[in-house]
Amino acid sequence: MAVRAHPDLGTSPILREVAEGLSAPQKELSPKYFYDHRGSELFEEITRLPEYYPTRAERSILEEWMPELVARLGTRTLLELGAGSAEKSRVILDAMRAAGTAERYVPIDVSATFLSQTAARLRREYPGLSVEPAVADIAEELNLPRRLPRPALFAFLGSTIGNFYPPSAIRLLGRVRAAMEPGDRFLMGADLRKDVARIEAAYNDSRGVTAEFNRNMLRVLNQELGADFDPEAFGHLAFYDTVAHRIEMHLVSDGRQTVSIPGIGQVEFAAGETLRTEISCKHDRASVAALFEPAGLRIESWRTDPEGLFALVVGAPV
Repeated sequence: MAVRAHPDLGTSPILREVAEGLSAPQKELSPKYFYDHRGSELFEEITRLPEYYPTRAERSILEEWMPELVARLGTRTLLELGAGSAEKSRVILDAMRAAGTAERYVPIDVSATFLSQTAARLRREYPGLSVEPAVADIAEELNLPRRLPRPALFAFLGSTIGNFYPPSAIRLLGRVRAAMEPGDRFLMGADLRKDVARIEAAYNDSRGVTAEFNRNMLRVLNQELGADFDPEAFGHLAFYDTVAHRIEMHLVSDGRQTVSIPGIGQVEFAAGETLRTEISCKHDRASVAALFEPAGLRIESWRTDPEGLFALVVGAPV
């Protein structure tokens, strides 16, 4: 058996989720476990790497399109799912401020410490803006404030939607749709299908930052669960699955090893066995529509960068 489990996992949802993931035939855990303060910092570093094209491509679209879009929509509230450092949302906030409609910003993120720092920084930079952070695992809930100035723009930037298997992505979009009112819109980033070498290079950077980010999941598990993973005993693997149109990131066990996790028990890894830590689905217009429609959204606008690497999509409630 891969996991010699403790007979009582208690009531901890994290323990149950980790036990399930590590006892599956293909061990797999949610990419949310990348993120503590260090993980958030590492991801921000990844977005600045020369190989990582999505951030630059998306920003070029934001800078060109947001003044027009925000003015047309009259956006008074920006809600950002997976806000991180809110670097990209500044482009939207600047457009809202220029249009005279910037009233509230709700950054939503799983990392409370990182979120608190982001909120404090934005309050200094935008003195007239009400910043109301919400700590939430967006895969489970949005945890939104009750009353918001409308119309609102829900933003899910980067290519984070690609980290969800399609059924989970549809459930997430359904939660967003349920929170929308008439006049609200949903702005989503989508990494587009392209040359495989270009995609794979973005997840295998020459400096090894992505590899360090990948191994940070094990440090988070050690910290949160008292596990005894040795991060240096796992290698980084990232490859593109041309059939499923997605990147897969794995941690590869350097040799046979046993990891202890209090409340779960002993987890065995064979030499060369992998733990899948992330998927990143790549999209085209049809695949985005296939996510939007079951969630009660329709594609209202679609913009790409000049190279066609990345798209920003506006969804409207059906």
